[in-house]
Amino acid sequence: MTLNQLRAFLAVHALGSLSAAAKELGISQASASELISRLEQELGSSLFTRTSKGLSPAPAAEELHPHALDCVNSARRGVEAVQALHTLTGGVSTFGVLRYAANYDLADLVVQFHRKYPDVRVRMIGLNSHVVAASVASGEIECGLVVLPVDAQDLEVRQLARDEVRFISSTRDPDAGPVTIEELAEAKLVLYDANAGWMDPTRRQLQARASLAGLSIEGQMEVEHAETAYDLVAAGAGESFMARGILASLRSEDQVRSFPFAEPLYDTIALVQRKHGYLSPATRRFSALAQHAVAAQEGLTSLV
Repeated sequence: MTLNQLRAFLAVHALGSLSAAAKELGISQASASELISRLEQELGSSLFTRTSKGLSPAPAAEELHPHALDCVNSARRGVEAVQALHTLTGGVSTFGVLRYAANYDLADLVVQFHRKYPDVRVRMIGLNSHVVAASVASGEIECGLVVLPVDAQDLEVRQLARDEVRFISSTRDPDAGPVTIEELAEAKLVLYDANAGWMDPTRRQLQARASLAGLSIEGQMEVEHAETAYDLVAAGAGESFMARGILASLRSEDQVRSFPFAEPLYDTIALVQRKHGYLSPATRRFSALAQHAVAAQEGLTSLV
């Protein structure tokens, strides 16, 4: 069984005609007929029956079709991958990033990529990590950077780095020490990423800890942006928690102090893609650039 036989089979299956398939493949009708005939001999089964409207797929053809498609597509992707080692002259890279990519100096990834590969179009989508993960699992996005935990049943996950999450307050005693889960549950909390709610990975970690202690965590105020939550904490309206990378990117208010948790808490940054999923050559290059950018971040603990 050869790729040319499978290509001929797929063309006849799609077009219902040997002559149309031959034209599509750029070969003679006799050559197309010979390729189909040899394939049928190898399989020991007829693949098409002739009708008044042309060639109709036999049951054997319907069984073969998805496997033939996989083989031909895999061969094409292999050629693309090898060619991409030398140059990228087109295509689209679709990549998801954690919502606060800019706070980790990841916002210029597109600029860096475009300088190297000006003919490739890039779609970089910044959403809450649970949305990025769901979009990757559905195939809407090829791969992306997320903060764990996310629902990863259909994903391959590669942990890259971690960032400590700190409790922030402008009213807490500077000498009060680490924050317990009991204190957090009693705090007047200002929470951000209101749209994601308790699907947000950092919130999920804290809620899981609270549940183990028989407690629950509630937000007295919910806003969409970390910057807004920080401003409210600075004004004394409540307290919150943020990763060091986000805090470092915000303006420093003397009265806003950060405290570790009694049980240290970390946001783990990871690269996710679909299990056994295909990454275009452009997205593989973009992914490598993103991983390098995460590894270069000061303040993050590398996990690779």
